[in-house]
Amino acid sequence: MPVTPSGTTTAPRLAYHDVLSDDGTRLRAWTNDADGVLDGPTVLLCNGLGTSPYAWPAFLDPACDVRVVSWNHRGTGGSARPADLDHVGIEAFAEDGLSVMDHFGLERAVLVGWSMGVNTAFEIAVEHPERVAGIFAVAGVPGDTFATMLGPLRVPPLAARTMTVGAAKALNAAGHLISPVTTRLPVGRRAIDVVSHSGFMLPVADPELARRAVSAFLQTPVEWYFHVALHTSRHPRIRLSRVRVPAAFVAGRWDLLAGHRAMRSAAARMADATYTELRGSHFLQMEHPDEVHRQLLEFLHRVG
Repeated sequence: MPVTPSGTTTAPRLAYHDVLSDDGTRLRAWTNDADGVLDGPTVLLCNGLGTSPYAWPAFLDPACDVRVVSWNHRGTGGSARPADLDHVGIEAFAEDGLSVMDHFGLERAVLVGWSMGVNTAFEIAVEHPERVAGIFAVAGVPGDTFATMLGPLRVPPLAARTMTVGAAKALNAAGHLISPVTTRLPVGRRAIDVVSHSGFMLPVADPELARRAVSAFLQTPVEWYFHVALHTSRHPRIRLSRVRVPAAFVAGRWDLLAGHRAMRSAAARMADATYTELRGSHFLQMEHPDEVHRQLLEFLHRVG
């Protein structure tokens, strides 16, 4: 569980809401302010694909001083699949994010994006700039994500896109054979120790929350996850000249899913953006929750 500065362990205080998106899809939205007592700034979290609140230990600490509103992606974590099963790309997620903002009464907010959620945050900023005060991008790039994967292995972008999209198609096709196993896998402390020393993920600050995050993630059928992932792979690179708000990029040096070089390049092409590189993987907010949260608080102060 999250640990407060005093060293006492606290339980997450999450509240869930049902929200209808523009196309009528029922979303499972959530906030870390179940008791309505947080008086810090409110951010919209555009989370990683198919992930849960438990992937953000710092946000589950009552002393975090940030009110978070977010949602679970279509067909994951209690959110319904849309009537049109192909309406699951970044554009649909942007619609969902705006619907969540409307539900919680947010006219304008800083968007926090992680992984594919960075695509969503930039999509909202381009199409609805009046709703966005800034973008805090963690381990994600503003579009064409699959071309930046395998970055630490120095795989050229075209080859990386071909390999990763091909792998996603294979898992989408074979998912119905894999899901009966993955959705029933027990996830214990030993499993987290193995995963967090695999190189794909590095040691995490809170193994129990990591266990809950992985358990929640595995409840999504493999075939649906990669059906959605393939649709997100079609999101083109964002024209950063159209983004007029401040941004902060926080990258992992050994991130296999969002190349840090692409993040550094994006920051350099923006008029008001910073770039920070941490010794971590794609799961920076789980590996370095205090440092990532400190940088978020600094960004919120800068944005005002």
